[in-house]
Amino acid sequence: MPRKLTAQQIAQYEREGYVCPVDAFSTERTRAWRARLEAFEQAQGQKMTRGHNFKPHLLFPWVDEIVHAPEVLDAVEDLIGPDIRLFHLTVWPKDAGSGAYVSWHQDATYFALEPACHVTAWVALTDAPVEAGCMEVVPGSHRLGQLPHAEMQDPENLLSRGQELAVDVDRTKTAYMPVKAGQFSLHHTHLVHNSRPNRSNDRRIGLGISYIPTWARCTSATRVTAMLVRGEDKYGHFDDERRPVQEAGAEERAFHANAVARFRAMNASETENKVAVVKR
Repeated sequence: MPRKLTAQQIAQYEREGYVCPVDAFSTERTRAWRARLEAFEQAQGQKMTRGHNFKPHLLFPWVDEIVHAPEVLDAVEDLIGPDIRLFHLTVWPKDAGSGAYVSWHQDATYFALEPACHVTAWVALTDAPVEAGCMEVVPGSHRLGQLPHAEMQDPENLLSRGQELAVDVDRTKTAYMPVKAGQFSLHHTHLVHNSRPNRSNDRRIGLGISYIPTWARCTSATRVTAMLVRGEDKYGHFDDERRPVQEAGAEERAFHANAVARFRAMNASETENKVAVVKR
């Protein structure tokens, strides 16, 4: 029996590649998490934007709380089973009125996972209506498999390497995935999606949490890290990630730096000679 999702939601995920919205946390709880994120930004003198937004679950106990929350993991288990690792996490803040956006892409392009079976839970810390640049998807596109991408040099593109879909996909019938603070969406790694600039009056902040079953492996020559968040791992395809104790403490920063460096090395080796570079 499903733990959180309904049979209809599971069928929708299999048919269309996404489920949205899913209720999880109270407005008060998400407001407190946002306050902690923005307090850190203020202390550091820089925002969590492109280049500074990878793997915050290794730095902050409050992010660790979110990624282990049964409100999220129960839904993920309904899709990929009870033994779960967190493979990657990215914070996605878009300031109100900024030109920041995410180009049309598939998540699997970056990850070198075999098989491509990961599910992304996008957890909203603020409301993300259509005008704020919520996710826009091509329903059913996950069934197309991995598609070619190009690498686009555009500073407004929040994707780490600026990857963009390099083939035509019918986008005449897209669907938006608006979520309120405390809700989340789920989408398949091959689902074609993007998000537009934030035209609302508030920041749009969400966590894109990539979960995989423990039997999935990374085919890169660079061995990467992943956090066991539920169940057990009988396969050993990843080095374990430590849970943070102090807020961006010395040990947390050192482990985070190493894990991010290994992820970037894997990512670079996977995209090298596989994508064209497009200047805009």
